Amino acid sequence: MRFGVFEVDLAAGELRRQGVRVRLQEQPFQVLALLLERPRELVTREEVRQKLWPADTFVDFDHSLNTAVNKLREALHDSAASPRFVETVARRGYRFVAPVEAAPAGAAVASPNPPAKAVVHAQLEVPLPHRGLTRGLFVLIQIMYLSFYLAALFHLRAIDGIAGAFLPGWGSLAIFVAVLVTAGVGLPLRCYLLSAAAFDYQRLGEKFQRIFLPVLVLDQLWAIAPFLLALKIGFGAAFAAAAVLLYVPFSERTLLRMAYPDSP
Repeated sequence: MRFGVFEVDLAAGELRRQGVRVRLQEQPFQVLALLLERPRELVTREEVRQKLWPADTFVDFDHSLNTAVNKLREALHDSAASPRFVETVARRGYRFVAPVEAAPAGAAVASPNPPAKAVVHAQLEVPLPHRGLTRGLFVLIQIMYLSFYLAALFHLRAIDGIAGAFLPGWGSLAIFVAVLVTAGVGLPLRCYLLSAAAFDYQRLGEKFQRIFLPVLVLDQLWAIAPFLLALKIGFGAAFAAAAVLLYVPFSERTLLRMAYPDSP
């Protein structure tokens, strides 16, 4: 069977793109095969469950199905927000929307169709990169903040001294307490976000949207941290670093919206 630049060999369990085999795990391939049996028709989630996970199988069905569909879309360079192949029918199931044709026996796999255009996110209006890239960048941001918190906690006395030079008295104490409290809150938060992205938790985008306001407040407070090093790195460098850090929470949200386009 052929669609776009792809060809599927159901008997061999292989997906190829312009003659090159695409690595696809068994469950995502089974989902693809099930959708190709009824192109442009709705295949309900219950039908997929009965086909892939028999009644005596104990598994988190929703998570497993979402993971399989995401991996399938990743292999097809498809997007839930702007589907070219696999369309999500909210709370019901999925539909294969591309034209499907039978591949002639012995025909070359290469397709005469032009190369597929980049998939664009419907809301963000930017091309969707590989999910591994967006998740990797998000993980690096979490590691950056974790290093900030740990460095601050290991150098509390030095921070107190620097703050006292600028704001003696209550001002210095306020900065000391703010660093202690926000670092204490930030450490478990970043560990959660780091592990969720690393293990590809499918509801991470949704969860992050719910906690975005507290994360925004926390990150904006830490955006002024470079000014504590102004005497060493200069005011200009501290100002530039603070300006970049002010934008980071918004970039985190954008990265997760690209990595998990199904999230609200």
